[in-house]
Amino acid sequence: MDVPFDKTLPSFSIILETENLANADLEGLSRSLASLVNQDVSPSQANEVLLIDSGDTPPDLLEQLCDRYPWIKIHPAPAGTGYYKAKMLGAQVATGDIIVYCDSDCIYEPTWLRTILTTFTQGEPIQAVAGETTTRGIGPYGTAMALTYIFPQYTGETALTPSSQYFLNNVAFRRQFLLENPIPLELPLYRGNCVIHAYNLLKDGHTIWRQPKARATHAPPNGLSHFFWRFLLIGHDYYWQNRLLSKPDQEPGNREKYRDPLGGLHGKMHVFLERLQRMVKNEPRHLLYLPLSIPIAAISVLLIFAGNKITALKPDYLLKTYYRILGEV
Repeated sequence: MDVPFDKTLPSFSIILETENLANADLEGLSRSLASLVNQDVSPSQANEVLLIDSGDTPPDLLEQLCDRYPWIKIHPAPAGTGYYKAKMLGAQVATGDIIVYCDSDCIYEPTWLRTILTTFTQGEPIQAVAGETTTRGIGPYGTAMALTYIFPQYTGETALTPSSQYFLNNVAFRRQFLLENPIPLELPLYRGNCVIHAYNLLKDGHTIWRQPKARATHAPPNGLSHFFWRFLLIGHDYYWQNRLLSKPDQEPGNREKYRDPLGGLHGKMHVFLERLQRMVKNEPRHLLYLPLSIPIAAISVLLIFAGNKITALKPDYLLKTYYRILGEV
């Protein structure tokens, strides 16, 4: 559909990558791009929509996508380029004042892009805006993933508020700010560099603004192998995040304290009950599937715990093994 150009919005670039598709559903990329087409701010208004391709997508599919969506610019990256390197590469080559990050396995609500961009025009100079992402799906598996996968449920709030975190599938930065405060790349993590980045931004006195009206859904792990490895690696990442952010030289007066996601029974129960309450409020059908989802949810939690303990004994074992299976080592 043709959307009139909105001159009140800042110039922007949209960044996607294909590294996420190494073990995910390729159809997810088409669905993600379709959700961008349906935005009430056309992606054709972007300075560029960069798809950073590290060789994870079949060339014929890329050709079809470019034919269907002529505003896509394919930017090749070396084979094996990781998720965060691809994202930062996009920021380096883009030209928009605002860098808007998407993921190839997310679907975005029609007002998502306008909401993100408009937020940068409000009040004091805003450098980072994080939307809300939740896990997509319903049924025994979908309900289990809503309970235990990375992404929390929508808060249901409407006001712009400071946040201690962001997800790189639904966030935007002023380009110059991001280049001056880049996402750290050389970390022993699979995912979760953004946790370290957010912590560092807050420690340095910056604010990440959460915009709850900029909403997206993320696909759950696709297939048994992806499920198995993804939850093991969540445990791996929790171990390393806790280790990296619990250094003795950290200043005691930081604005935000990092909380180990596996630490403390009371804290875990609070997070679980809060997520369960929001799940049922946002989608009452989850309550119907909850009994059938419990075994799947229990397995995912055990995998996180196992991944954490394996990494404590052999810090690089899981990640190296996973990359070896993918043929990236």
